[in-house]
This record gives sequence, structure tokens and C-alpha cells, in this order.
Amino acid sequence: MLGEKITIQDGKLRVPDVPIIPFIEGDGIGKEITAAMQRVMDAAVEKAYGGRRRVQWMTVAAGEEAFRRDGTYLPEATMDAFRDYLVGIKGPLCTPVGGGIRSINVALRQQLDLYVCLRPVRCFRGISSPLVHPEWVDMVVFRENTEDIYAGIEWEQGTPEAQKVISFLEAEMHVSKIRFPASSSIGIKPVSVEGTERLVRAAIDYALAHGLPSVTLVHKGNIMKFTEGGFRRWGYALAEREYGDRIFSMLSYDAVRAEKGKAAAEDALAAARAAKKLIVQDCIADAFLQNTLLRPRSYSVIATLNLNGDYVSDQLAAMVGGIGIAPGANLNYQTGHAIFEATHGTAPDIVGEHKANPSSLLLSAVLLFDYLGWPEVGARVVPAMERLFLSGRATADLASQMPEGVSLTTEEFTEAIIQGL
Repeated sequence: MLGEKITIQDGKLRVPDVPIIPFIEGDGIGKEITAAMQRVMDAAVEKAYGGRRRVQWMTVAAGEEAFRRDGTYLPEATMDAFRDYLVGIKGPLCTPVGGGIRSINVALRQQLDLYVCLRPVRCFRGISSPLVHPEWVDMVVFRENTEDIYAGIEWEQGTPEAQKVISFLEAEMHVSKIRFPASSSIGIKPVSVEGTERLVRAAIDYALAHGLPSVTLVHKGNIMKFTEGGFRRWGYALAEREYGDRIFSMLSYDAVRAEKGKAAAEDALAAARAAKKLIVQDCIADAFLQNTLLRPRSYSVIATLNLNGDYVSDQLAAMVGGIGIAPGANLNYQTGHAIFEATHGTAPDIVGEHKANPSSLLLSAVLLFDYLGWPEVGARVVPAMERLFLSGRATADLASQMPEGVSLTTEEFTEAIIQGL
């Protein structure tokens, strides 16, 4: 069977039995973990569908290899492949220091308008954690991917552009709070109604589809009133306007409490939970980071802005064993475009030493197949990984934290998962 393109029609993906999926190997350990991921996924697809389905992998270039070959870190042919084939996957990519592209990952997200960074976080039995109860951590982070300071609108200290912006702010906008204007770099943080609404809508739709109890808007609106405060305000408005009786907004709780007292508000909340309504709530970012350690079971789906999402997703991953086992996806639910990725770095210090841990990319590939509507693949891979962890066997980074852990090479780890499918 020849491979075919994945397409989208009426908002739904049309996935052939042999989809063509472009992939970027990545820099550093990317070649090693990508090969491992493909071996495991090909075996899992075969197990799940008995030859009726398979994947045709299509290599595309980005990062250091592309720069050496083509003089650019992100060739247009690679962008065209992700545009045309809709769904792809990538290993870790370098971020050039001191020049060149700001970030290949950010460029991919912005050019394809992949407005959701999806980061599920859960405990795997057998993986060591700094928490007493890591099994209480089970959250899905929806991080806005295209706005906030990651939009890259900034000017370096000492440049004419920075001075021009500062002069405009002081002379035209009457800003007097720039402490040292002559030596300040300046950045702009855009947060829009549209960007907020499509992210919060995706988070609520996900929670409702998966029967999850809450969506929490995480923000710093107590300080940044019109950007992060706007995110909170617009998120609540979207939830109340579009989802009606399917959700219970904590703004309603506050209104009942102000009018009728705390007992009545608690009764309204209890009734909403009994009716299995989705609770839409919010939390200030610094309090949220504390609360995830003190009472993680209070949270389920998280919707937050770009920078907060970076902090939140990495902290949550550390709570269950680190980003080495944290999957990630970048999605546009409207166009169907999606790139799944390893969430860690390129680890140049262990390249070629057969120590690379492919777990993050494997779990990201599980998300990919779930996105395609092939959940039977992940239903084989994830239990096989967890059984391996429970036996005390893993790559060196994870095994070193297990009581009597046994270190496996990348290849041995890959083969053990395949045997456990």
C-alpha cells in the first residue's frame, strides 16, 4: 500500500490506512531516540492492526544538519512538508546561541499557528519522584503557544530602536516607570481576546470530552491587569457564553457568596459537582505552583499563557520524574496541523554513548496516534513502558534514581518495550 496524505474535512481529520508522517530526527541525541521511537511505534501498529495499517515515515531536515547542508536552520521545504501533510513529529532541536534563528521550535509553532502546546503530566509506577504521592499528579496543560513574550517583540539595550520605543513611551504615552531608560532593553507582551478564547475553548472541549472535573485558568492578573488579567476575564466570559449549563463558573460562586453568603455558595458548588458539571476556576500563577505541591488533586486541566505554561509544565514534569518522560504536542484544532515533540534538550554530552532516553518522544508519539484516532497503539506502548519501569529497568537517567535500578542502553530499552507490547 502506498502512503497518502492526512487531510481535514469539516473540521475532522481524514486519516488513510497508510498515512505519510514527516519527521525531524533532531540534533544531538535526536537520531538515536527517533530511531527508537519509530521501531516501537511500527511494532505497536503492527500488533494493534495486524498489517491493516502502517505508517510511512518521511524525513525532513531542520536544525544543525539543515544548516550545514542548506545554510538555514529551518528550510522552507520542511515548512511545506508540515503544511501539506498536517501531522508530524520531531526530535529535540538546538537553539542557536548568539545569532541566527531565535528558536526553531518557536518558529514552527508560529508559522503553522500551532496555538496549543499540550503537555499531559502523570505518574508512571516505578519512576522515582521527589513527592510522597506522585500518583496524585494527573493534569493536562494547555499552554498558549503564539503570544505573550514568546512573540519575540523586543529591542536590545543601547540600540536606536530601543531608544525610539522608550522615547515614544515617555513623550507620547507619558510613561514614567522605566527606572533606567538609557540602559533598558524593551519587550512587548501581546495577549489577545482571540488567542485567549481559542486556547480556553480547546481546554474546555478536552475536559468535557474526557469527563474531567475542572479547568483552571492560571494567570498573573493581579499584577498584569490588562494582559494576564484580560486572559482570566476573557476566559471566563468564553466559558459562560459558549458552554452555559455544562459548566459551573467560579465567578458564579463568588456572586452567590456576595449575595447569599458562603454556605449558599458552597451548596451551589456542591450541586454543580453532583451534576457532574465542569468547574471553571482560576488561580494566580505563584499560588498555583505552590498548590500543585500541596494539593495536586485539586487540578485537572490547566489553561495558561505562554511563559506561565513553560514554568508550569516543567515543574509538573519534575514532580513525576522529569521531562525525560514528559510528552508534548503543538496543535491547531481548526486547521488540523500538529507537531509532536520530545520536550527535552539535545543532550550533546551523551551523543553516541547509547544512554539516550527515548521515553519523551515515545509518549509524544502516543499522543500523535491518539490524535489520528488510533488509540490502540498507545494502549500497547504505555503499559509496556510502565511494566518495564516497575521491573526496575530503564535507561541510565531513570535507572539511577530507582532502588536497585538496572541501566539499559537505548537499544536494550527499545527492544524490551517491543517485547512487552
